[in-house]
Parts: sequence; C-alpha cells; structure tokens
Amino acid sequence: MKKVRIAVDVVGGDEEPKVVLDGIDAALAADAELEVLAVGPADIVEPFAAERDRVEALVAPDVITMEDDPIQAVMHKRKSSIVLACRAVKKGEADGFFSAGSTGAMTAAATAYVTPFKYLNEAGEKRPIRPCIVSEIPNRADGFTVLADMGANPDIDADDMVRFGQMACTYARVVCGIANPRVGLLSNGSEDTKGSHFTKECFPLMRDNVKGFVGNCEGTDLTSGDFDVVVCDGFSGNIALKATEGAAKLLLHELKRVLLSSTSGKIAGLLVKRGLKSIQARLSGDARGGAVLLGLRGVVVIGHGATSVEAVKNGTLAAASAVRGNLVEMLAASMDNIVR
Repeated sequence: MKKVRIAVDVVGGDEEPKVVLDGIDAALAADAELEVLAVGPADIVEPFAAERDRVEALVAPDVITMEDDPIQAVMHKRKSSIVLACRAVKKGEADGFFSAGSTGAMTAAATAYVTPFKYLNEAGEKRPIRPCIVSEIPNRADGFTVLADMGANPDIDADDMVRFGQMACTYARVVCGIANPRVGLLSNGSEDTKGSHFTKECFPLMRDNVKGFVGNCEGTDLTSGDFDVVVCDGFSGNIALKATEGAAKLLLHELKRVLLSSTSGKIAGLLVKRGLKSIQARLSGDARGGAVLLGLRGVVVIGHGATSVEAVKNGTLAAASAVRGNLVEMLAASMDNIVR
C-alpha cells in the first residue's frame, strides 16, 4: 500500500475541532501509510502536528462557516481552510482533501482550485465538465446504490446527465466493487415514456452513451437493490436523498418508541439490541464518511456537517482509498472528448 497524503479541514463542520482531530488520529491508527495535512488555525493545527510524525500543519487563519454565502466566501476568504486545502491538492502538496464544511463552499472552491476536467465540444472548444456529488445509499439487497448528483448542480443539460452516469458507473466499479453496474434514470415511473421534458431528453442519450443503462427508475429504487446507480439532476437528487434519510430516521424513531412503550417491548428490545445497533450503523452515513465530488483533477470528499470521530476517520480513509484506486484517472477515461 503506497503512501498517501490527505488534507483534512480541522474547522469544517458543526462539531468542535477536537472531534476532527480525534478522527485524524483514528485514521492514522488504521492506515500506517497515511499522512495528513491538518488545515486550520495555527493554535489548533501546529501543536497537533508537532506531536505526530505523520501530520503536517497548514495554517489557515480564515474559516468559512455554514452561514456564509459559498461563492462570496470562496472569493473573499482566500486564506480559509477550504480554499488553502483545495490549492494544496492543485499544487500536489496533498493527494486528496476531506472536509465536513459547507457543501456549497467545497464545491465552489474545488471547482475553482482543484479544477474540473475539460472536454472538446462539437465546435472544438474546451469546456469544463460539471462535477457531481455521489455517495452510496443502503439498499434492500444488502448492498448499496450509488446516487448522482446529490446536490452540486440544480440546473443542468442532458449532456451533463450522461457524464454523471458515466462517472457514477466508474465510481461504482472502483469504490463499491460492482463489476457491471445497472444504471437507472430517476423519473416518475419505470416506463420508457414516463418523465418530464428533461428526463425524456436524457433517456435516449443515456441509452446510447452510458454502459449498463437499464432505463427509468422510481424513487423507491433508491433502496430496492434493482439498480446499482441512479442518475438525476442535483435538485432532484438532494430532495431524494434527504427524503430517504428522513424516512430512515422515522423508522428508527418509531421502532424505538414501540419497543419502549411496554414491558414486553423493552424485553424484546434487549434481545435484539445488537441487531438494532447494526441497523443504525448501516443507515448512518458515518461508515462511508462522506460523498465524493466527481469530475475534478483531484480527490475531494465532503462529509456531513454534524460529523463524528468515526465519520472523519472514514472520510479521510475513503479519500486515501480513492487516490490509491486511481479514481480520478479512471473517471477521465470513462468520458468522451476529455482533454488530459
């Protein structure tokens, strides 16, 4: 296993920096070939790095908060942890970047500094591709379904959807180990004729250009296990993701309420306690650590704002794994007309 250096945003997310620092320690303990570039205020990262052989400090005096306008913050807070970490990836000072900070700021900074791949359009002009956010959702087949886009691009063209599908398939193969992903286009029905004007425009393009494309799928197929990859615009994907997460939280809440409502329920709860913890862990995003922003010339992983030690650990390890798996190069190879 080769050495990999991952930049980690120490002040990203809603929790105290100590949560992130503990997560870094956990990641270092789990991966002997991992090095970390801890990015944040000097009084936090310098003492932390001084006490660890495989940690280097990158001082970032500015912090982009969840309340900041993402674009404005990236433009004006150029010494923030998010911006400096993205620049470190661009300059080769880090192989990848993990942060639980603002998704909007992460997307903006990564697009500006890590930079997306470019392609040649029909006129022979170079144009940047649109990055998309992907992650896995647990499904009923005891596996995971890859969802793209989860919120990076609310408004896109049909050609963008084709690239999302191509990149998500590569992600499914490299990260999830799915040899031949089955790809669905999120719509309001599984029939080929269903959908909005936009999805009807996307359907033939995806059929002709995305290997493994099966056809339209419905919202229930995010968890059915009948599809390995579900593709949609970022507006629909973000709503679908949050609706699915909300349903999972409701299920766990109602199950807990029923078990605690009677003596027999409490006894039953004790008997299945280990199983319930397993279900909760599977539905939690902590095990995956975060979502990957695909389409860039570097690995960028975005964690949940309300992150945990386990999530920071797994997000950092996920970034390292993507680097070792040559995800970026394989993504570029999966798309047509890419300029290297």
